Amino acid sequence: MSRDEKRAGAALASIFALRMLGLFLILPVFAVHARTIPGGDDLALVGIALGAYGLTQAMFQIPFGMASDVFGRKRVIIFGLLLFAAGSALAAMATDIWWTIGGRVLQGAGAISAAVTALAADLTREQHRTKVMAMIGSSIGLVFAISLVGAPVLYAAVGMAGIFWLTAIFAIAAIGLVTHVVPPAPPLPPGPKPPFRDVLLDTQLLRLNFGIFTLHMVQMAMFVVVPGLLIHYGGLPLASHWKVYLPAVLASFVLMVPAIILAEKRDKVRPVFIFAIGLLLVTLLVMWFANTNFMVVAGGLLSFFVAFNILEAMLPSLISRIAPARAKGAALGVYNTTQALGLFVGGALGGWLMKNFDAGAVFIFDAAMVTLWLGAAVTMMNVPVRRAAATEPSAHGILDKKP
Repeated sequence: MSRDEKRAGAALASIFALRMLGLFLILPVFAVHARTIPGGDDLALVGIALGAYGLTQAMFQIPFGMASDVFGRKRVIIFGLLLFAAGSALAAMATDIWWTIGGRVLQGAGAISAAVTALAADLTREQHRTKVMAMIGSSIGLVFAISLVGAPVLYAAVGMAGIFWLTAIFAIAAIGLVTHVVPPAPPLPPGPKPPFRDVLLDTQLLRLNFGIFTLHMVQMAMFVVVPGLLIHYGGLPLASHWKVYLPAVLASFVLMVPAIILAEKRDKVRPVFIFAIGLLLVTLLVMWFANTNFMVVAGGLLSFFVAFNILEAMLPSLISRIAPARAKGAALGVYNTTQALGLFVGGALGGWLMKNFDAGAVFIFDAAMVTLWLGAAVTMMNVPVRRAAATEPSAHGILDKKP
């Protein structure tokens, strides 16, 4: 990677990290905090509060992605971060579960993920793109680990309102990175933009979009369930949950590296991709079968994070390779829309399943969805690591062989 590519990767990863840290700080403590506010005793509403962010993300990712193709990536990113900060402030001043949901909805309106990942693709060569996406994905995983350690401490010190105010501050800090650290975006390639319908209905992109929906649905649904399992079956108070989360997340970073190297340097993108989905499926089935066993839950978290981090790095890289050059923002907008829908559905459905059934129902439903994803993935065409041509061909020009 060149110096500019490293700088771009580090800066964009930091922007993602600052934004996601504020979101992740909520996950380990909100379900417990909600019991102290009006309306928070309804588990379905708690799940909606966790997932509401994803609903407006889903609504605005495509418009923000398309806008970044027209007005420039940086302008769209800054506008989205301002909306995110405003939503954080609203949630900080919330007096009941409904105002909290409103703040989460406004947070989600700052839908910058498509613009940020499109900018990452603009600023990196294709043979290094998965590495940059892995930097972004790893930064998300790292701040997730930090949030698991820091959230109970922060909650005890400043309360939920203080955590939301910190989230607003992080968003403003991210704007400074956009304006002063991220390298200038290159001009968009010449030529006509393909119709949005072609991007939306491309069968290869549809498979990847379904994948990111499923991955984040599973993540959000699991974290409606897992904190309660650690308390009930592990006897771990909320403040000690980091003792399980942190080692699992850090170990998963180490274990994902060989997979990324194998995919990139040995042109094994498809086998590694399918392996990671299979690992996710096996993890969910084991946790469904034995979720009352504390060691199974702890081990399941480790294998979940390994699979999650591999897939989180590979999916946006594959989208950026398959999408037409003049419609990367639009394609990543669709991708991030389905990701956000997964967050919303996972939070809302996880809360509903827990309210009406049990933890096992959450895991078995997640496993069924991952089985569908695995079936879609094995029918994908192969995507090479590098293009021979200097310019990017059409979306179907790089899908050179069937499995």
